[in-house]
Amino acid sequence: MNDSELKAREAIRDLVARYNLYGDRGRIEELLALFVPDAWIEVEGRPRNEGIEGLRALFGGAIRRPKEGAATWRIAHHVSSHCIDLEGTATDDSESLRASGHSHYLVLSQHGLDHWGRYRDVYCGASGRWLFESRRVSVDGLVPGGWADTNLQRG
Repeated sequence: MNDSELKAREAIRDLVARYNLYGDRGRIEELLALFVPDAWIEVEGRPRNEGIEGLRALFGGAIRRPKEGAATWRIAHHVSSHCIDLEGTATDDSESLRASGHSHYLVLSQHGLDHWGRYRDVYCGASGRWLFESRRVSVDGLVPGGWADTNLQRG
């Protein structure tokens, strides 16, 4: 593995960390800046959200209060087992790179463990910056009545 490949992997890890940080804190505009304009996210069992406006609707809906008058949920995503596969060979002068990633996540709320699952991502890199092209999210388990259960029921 050369220095450029190491830099690419670290930049992708930073991209995923920022996704979780910005999402958990409701920083929607910064979160949207992590995606290419025609990116999409698909949460297993739900319609795909496409493009920046589709992602804005998805993320904006996720930070709503669970019910009228209730406090906003505090959540924290934790990602592990992040495997990154670079396509081709990364070099310092690469203009367009692609990579894929697989990871596991769990989410804590102010009440404890809320939900867990897997991410399957496609990333693209250009001029030293990596962005999401797509993200598939599986929710493998959740706590009844928690943040994910409430959001998934809303559709």
